[in-house]
Amino acid sequence: MSSRGLFITVEGGEGVGKSTNMVFLDNYLRAQGVDLVVTREPGGTRLGEDIRQLLLQVRDEQVSAMTELLLIFAARAQHIKERIEPALAAGKWVLCDRFTDATYAYQSGGRGVAVDTVRRLEELVQGSLRPDYTLLLDAPVSTGMARARGRGELDRFEQEAIDFFGRVRATYLQRAQHESGRYRIIDASVPLAEVQQQLLAVCQEILPEAHVGHTT
Repeated sequence: MSSRGLFITVEGGEGVGKSTNMVFLDNYLRAQGVDLVVTREPGGTRLGEDIRQLLLQVRDEQVSAMTELLLIFAARAQHIKERIEPALAAGKWVLCDRFTDATYAYQSGGRGVAVDTVRRLEELVQGSLRPDYTLLLDAPVSTGMARARGRGELDRFEQEAIDFFGRVRATYLQRAQHESGRYRIIDASVPLAEVQQQLLAVCQEILPEAHVGHTT
């Protein structure tokens, strides 16, 4: 195994099962002997979690797209400095629930922020840091939103109109097409057991490449 760990992100729109499948991936990778740090965005640090609450809270004022974008990258800067980079440098793998692909999907695709604006902030905050693998859980917007509504009260993002989530999904799929070496698309519209079989296949692809020994 190389001295630097692998950085794996899990992406997708609302209701695609990220939380459930993050637990599945966490359990499986640890069972294979991977020294793993599991985290999320926005969040991952005390400051980041405070910013997350600001972003998700339903408000009676309109939050500008630029305010939202800058808050997300502020949380990301702290997250990278405090958790992600130290873990990778120590040879640990990092499994992160959303990262900058979500910013391109939600703030650029969904909100209409210029791609170049996101890219400049990405370069400023992240330098050369990019995920090694991105697992995109993909499902039709109608399927995902029906699941999200079934969970209970919706946060500020989940209350957006259906066409917003259509743009988010389209942006994710476009990025996956353009960066096929990094992305693995998982059909999240099928039953959970089938989703997890797809995830298992990806893990079994990644593990030998990373020279991580399997445990019995």
